[in-house]
Amino acid sequence: MSGASQQNALTDKSAHSTSVGPHKKDSVAAKNATAITQADAVSTVPTMVLHREAKTFSDKLAYGMVKLARSLFDLVSRYKHVHIKPDEKMSVQQLRDHGLLLDDHAWLNRILFLESIAGVPGMVAATLRHLTSLRLMRRDSGWIHTCLEEAENERMHLMTFMTLRKPSWFFRSLVLGAQGVFYNLFFFSYIVSPKTCHRFVGYLEEEAVLTYTRCIQDLEAGRIPEWTNEAAPEIAIDYWRLPPDAKLLDVLYAVRSDETTHRFVNHSLANLNPSTDVNPFALREPDMHVKGKKIAFNRNEAERYVKESHTLMDKSYFAQEGSSSEKF
Repeated sequence: MSGASQQNALTDKSAHSTSVGPHKKDSVAAKNATAITQADAVSTVPTMVLHREAKTFSDKLAYGMVKLARSLFDLVSRYKHVHIKPDEKMSVQQLRDHGLLLDDHAWLNRILFLESIAGVPGMVAATLRHLTSLRLMRRDSGWIHTCLEEAENERMHLMTFMTLRKPSWFFRSLVLGAQGVFYNLFFFSYIVSPKTCHRFVGYLEEEAVLTYTRCIQDLEAGRIPEWTNEAAPEIAIDYWRLPPDAKLLDVLYAVRSDETTHRFVNHSLANLNPSTDVNPFALREPDMHVKGKKIAFNRNEAERYVKESHTLMDKSYFAQEGSSSEKF
C-alpha cells in the first residue's frame, strides 16, 4: 500500500495539528462537542459488563496477564465470587462467616489496592510519550493528555475511598511493593509494545467494571449494610459534581462509569498505530450511551469520529466568530 493511500483523518498533518493544545479543549466549541457531563455518573446511564475477545497473540498475552494477576489477587485476598440467590435464607453475617460475602472492610481493601495500581499505566504511558516527543522533537497527537487524564482520574478514585478508611502500614507496604514491581514492568513493556500495553489496560478495566458492578449489586441487595446510608465523601461530591445529599452508592456508579471510559478508550487506542495515528479522543469523547454498550472503536470508526470532531469544531468556531463580529 502506498504512502498516499494510507493518508486519512488519523494520520494527515491537519489531524495532528488540531489534536494538540489546551485552547481547543477550553473553547466553546469543545465544550459544546464534549459529552462528558454529570449525567455520566447517574445510575440510569447504561454500563454493560463487556469483554473483547483476544484474537492476536499480543491480545492473548495481555488478557492472560490480567487473568493471572486477578487470580493471584483473589487467592491472596481470599476472595471468591458466589452467586447468591435472592431468596437465600442465610443472614448477611452468616454469609460472611462462610466466606461467601465480603464485608465493608474487605471491599474497601480490594478497591484501595485496585486503584493504587490502576493509576500507574496512564502515568507511565504519558511519561514515555512525553519523553519521546521531546527527544524526537515532534508532536504527540493528543495521546499524552488522555493518558494523564486517566492517571489523575484513577488517583482521585483512590483519594475518594481513602476518606472512608486509613490503610494500615502493612497494607501501604503491600501497595508500595506491588506498585514498584508493576511500574517497572509496565514501563519496559510500553517501550517494547504500546499497543499490547493499552490492550492490557483495556482488559484490566474490564475487570474493574466487573468488580464495581458486583459491589453495586451487593450494596443494592442490602449485603453491605454498613454502606446503605453512607454519605458520599465531600471530595467525591466536588469531583463528580454530585448532589449534596449523594450517597456512597452514587459514588460507586460514578467510579464504574469512569472505569467504563478507560476500558473503551484503551481498547480503542490498542486498535490504532501509536506511532502515526491521532488520538481520536483528544478533542472529545463519546457519551456513556456509547462507551457503556460498546467495547471500543475499530480503526475505521476512530477515523470517522475524528472527522466528526473536526466538523463540529469548525461549525462551532465559525458560529462563535459570526456572533463576535455582530457585536461590532
